[in-house]
Amino acid sequence: MCNVIGVSESGYYRYIGNKGKPSKDEILSVAVNELMEENPFNDNYGVPRVQMALEQREIKAGKRRITRIMRKNGWLHTKKRRPLGLTKADPQAMITENLIKQDFSTEEPYTKLLTDITQIQCKDGKLYISPILDCCNGEILSLEMRNNMKKELCIDTVKALRKYPIEGAILHSDRGSQYTSESFRETLKNMKIQQSLSGVAHCYDNARMESFFATLKKELLYRIPTHRMTMEEVKSAVFRYVFTYYNQVRVYTGNPNGWPPAVYRRLLEKQEIQAA
Repeated sequence: MCNVIGVSESGYYRYIGNKGKPSKDEILSVAVNELMEENPFNDNYGVPRVQMALEQREIKAGKRRITRIMRKNGWLHTKKRRPLGLTKADPQAMITENLIKQDFSTEEPYTKLLTDITQIQCKDGKLYISPILDCCNGEILSLEMRNNMKKELCIDTVKALRKYPIEGAILHSDRGSQYTSESFRETLKNMKIQQSLSGVAHCYDNARMESFFATLKKELLYRIPTHRMTMEEVKSAVFRYVFTYYNQVRVYTGNPNGWPPAVYRRLLEKQEIQAA
């Protein structure tokens, strides 16, 4: 029979043995589908993040193969609109040195911090969101939200850092009047935090903070009807996303092995204790 159909005997029996078994692509599709269903926000994952998440589960697959699987199953998504900057530079502000200089890399937590303000329209007005991000692991350490963008919003965001060992840290922001106000500067001085300010019209000076805002809006705020929700409802959704998903679960491609921000911080702290 093998001679008639032109195949080797071993090839024929291999075909018979594999008949009815799922293909490698089918097995990978199941793994990716399980990943997507673990959390409703995971459907925002692109190919690099999916690959890292699979590697954390000890599943190896190339990007081209993952791309093919995701395209076939409708899991690839297009880029969404980009958020615009909100705070405006104070022309009377003192010229403070840019200590970051677009270098967001650091191997130690609580040394380089970024902050900014973004807004979202709600049913009962605009909600202003003020986070502080740690450059070491991408973790959001502090988050305040109000119905205004006065300096007190930014001041209280910084004061929430008191539970962390942030003495000597650099906090970078744009030159908005909130960040150049005397009260804000005094808060930083009292907490022994160094201030760093972006150059005027230099949008890339705080690019990593803008990247977080883009992620927040793409993965959460643009997917829910915020214009029909109250500020309190949106605030609750943002807090849950940031502190239970973004910090604790979401694959973060900037960290080794894609570890989520808080998970990677705990690994670093454990390594420091072991080395002591």
